[in-house]
Amino acid sequence: MRTITGLWRWRGNPLRRATDLLEAWVALSALLAMLVLAPVAGAAVGAASSAALHRAVQVQHDSRHRVQATVDKISGRPRIDPDPETSSERDRSARVLADWQGPDGSWHHDTVPSGMTHPRPGDSFTLWVDDDGDPVARPMASGTAGLHAGLAGIGAAAATVALIEGLRRLTVWSMLRRRYARWDTEWAQAGPDWGRTGTGS
Repeated sequence: MRTITGLWRWRGNPLRRATDLLEAWVALSALLAMLVLAPVAGAAVGAASSAALHRAVQVQHDSRHRVQATVDKISGRPRIDPDPETSSERDRSARVLADWQGPDGSWHHDTVPSGMTHPRPGDSFTLWVDDDGDPVARPMASGTAGLHAGLAGIGAAAATVALIEGLRRLTVWSMLRRRYARWDTEWAQAGPDWGRTGTGS
């Protein structure tokens, strides 16, 4: 709004310089570019991210299986969780030595997070495994994928606005430097004789 007001104010002002009007047009162009390009970039990145994440979710749901494991005994030797997204949640639950049957029918015995605070031998709990029966993280939910895609779209829109604003500031800075250079040149020509008698000033 201030840009449009500035253009209107400079429209018939006798003190208007060409650079003043150019700066106002640069600002207006940047504003219009933000209003048009930022939503387009956000929508494009959000849609692409959503498609990619939902494909990943589908792959995870196809390749990860939920099985029932049985607690053999409580383990005092925690194992490092390779999944940073779920490590904090898993670390709150007790790790146990458990037995489970994989999707291929093979039996496994290993230390895994039980998801229980106080497990006892013989208790059953749900465990996610891959096609070979090895423990894996829970597959990503569709809602989580949608949230990540939305955040990616918002980030792309914000980055577009920041880029356009940066270009606008760089353009205005370059114009100001040229203006000051012209002022210095004109002052160097007129300054030494400014106000002296007989110089015609």
